[in-house]
Amino acid sequence: MRENHPPTTTTTTPDLARGEIAESSTSKNRTGSSEPFTGPTENPSPFPDQVLENVLENVLHFLSSRKDRNAASLVCRSWYRAEALTRSDLFIGNCYALSPRRATSRFTRIKSVTVKGKPRFADFDLMPVDWGAHFTPWATSLSQAYPWLQKLHLKRMSVTDQDLRLIANSFPGFHELLLVCCEGFGTPGLAAIASKCRLLKVLELVESVIEVEDDEEVDWVSCFPNEGQTHLESLAFDCVECPVNFEALEGLVARSPNLKKLRLNRSVSMVQLHRLMLRAPQLTHLGTGSFSANENVDQEPDYASAFAACRSLVCLSGFREIWSDYLPAIYPVCANLTSLNFSYADVNAEQLKSVICHCHKLQILWVLDSIHDEGLQAVAATCKDLRELRVFPVDAREETEGPVSEVWEIGQDTISCLCGRH
Repeated sequence: MRENHPPTTTTTTPDLARGEIAESSTSKNRTGSSEPFTGPTENPSPFPDQVLENVLENVLHFLSSRKDRNAASLVCRSWYRAEALTRSDLFIGNCYALSPRRATSRFTRIKSVTVKGKPRFADFDLMPVDWGAHFTPWATSLSQAYPWLQKLHLKRMSVTDQDLRLIANSFPGFHELLLVCCEGFGTPGLAAIASKCRLLKVLELVESVIEVEDDEEVDWVSCFPNEGQTHLESLAFDCVECPVNFEALEGLVARSPNLKKLRLNRSVSMVQLHRLMLRAPQLTHLGTGSFSANENVDQEPDYASAFAACRSLVCLSGFREIWSDYLPAIYPVCANLTSLNFSYADVNAEQLKSVICHCHKLQILWVLDSIHDEGLQAVAATCKDLRELRVFPVDAREETEGPVSEVWEIGQDTISCLCGRH
């Protein structure tokens, strides 16, 4: 705000709102004359609002919370501009909240984009098939506005193979793709990502529906670069129903020394899992695939030793089509586990107790209601640091009666004790 000064002073004051320099027209020069000083002048200093924006940009770079950034952008126009220029992560909670063109015109330096589409109740088949949430308009705008894009996270979006091809061809430095509960794409799109994105670090397909047609199925795992080491750190494809080329997968794992997270689909057998674990003892997160014997072998490998070699393993999931005789194989890693997902494993209370008694560091546990109250009591007695417990029904149909009600009625006190500790 402009300040008022007596006409006899020679003070100049910056006007932050208008970016002007206020100076009294009657101020005197050094000789005492009222004429304006015409001696040598120095280089003009930048406007105060430019200085303010430069300072703001340097400060806002350290502001990572979306909520705080949104609040900062509402202060004034200069803060609005500075916040947009310094934002590198763009989060769109509803793909219909604004147009892609408006988002890209405001934020011009984005490196990571997250877009959510359908509401959560779409997971329970409560939405029409062709409801919308198409990613194609976003893919077109992002490819034109952000050729330097590195990360893309999509949730409940309809993604086509052409969208994935556009991503692979438009972003030379692209290295992270996460598709959660998405649909509409197939193995040809995955093949484009694998072959074109040479710097890819993360490829995660979580509970997505991958369309597979016999005449269009592609061996997408073989499309990863065959020469030299890869940059892969996380590979999750447990929702892919079609079999994968295991020889290509084994070679890919062997060429990925930085691989920390690997989640396999049900086509990977225990024998194949053993071979992969020997190739990647550095894993911290493992999805086991089927966890059952579907191959005729003369002698079973030592699965327990393979698990014991993975000393950094803290998260274990998978266990599709589980064979309980293989459960002792995971005992060596249970002591370090912080997350255990049995939501696909139809284990009973005795089988769970044999595993859970070793899991003293467990913080996250997902199980089916087949464990009954006896299983929950074992969890309460062993897992003192448990922070998240989810119990899913074996049969989610509404007319089903049995284990679901038994767990929540008989085991209510046990669960309450777990919550009371925290």
